[in-house]
Amino acid sequence: MTTDYGAVRVETILFHKHTKEKDIYHKARKITYQDKTKKGKIRLISMLTNDFQMSAEDIIAIYKKRWLIETLFKQLKQNFPLRYFYEESSNAIKIQIWITLIANLLITLVKNKIKRPWSFSGLATMIRILLMSYVSIQSFFELQH
Repeated sequence: MTTDYGAVRVETILFHKHTKEKDIYHKARKITYQDKTKKGKIRLISMLTNDFQMSAEDIIAIYKKRWLIETLFKQLKQNFPLRYFYEESSNAIKIQIWITLIANLLITLVKNKIKRPWSFSGLATMIRILLMSYVSIQSFFELQH
């Protein structure tokens, strides 16, 4: 089958385990599709699911969205370590998490606006340093070519 994700292959797999008491069977679907990397190469991605109701395209789309969320959490954990919360109330914890998400969004916006390519972590570190000085972040990053 050909879709927006290239050629998609859907297989039904039957797992079987023989025990002394009984035989155990489990039916699953293996969905394989072609994914283009940032460098233009094509790699095959295979997923195993027990959902036979959803279309293969929907399962692939959910997987791609899930992967975006995973990379966001990885970015947050690497650049904004929430090792501990400053308060124990649920409202204080929510505020700390929202501040982290807003800071992440603002740094992403700055990263998209500057001309020179910066890594996200390098940019976050530089902004942390610049916040403690009287240097304009906008003029600093415009000077970087």
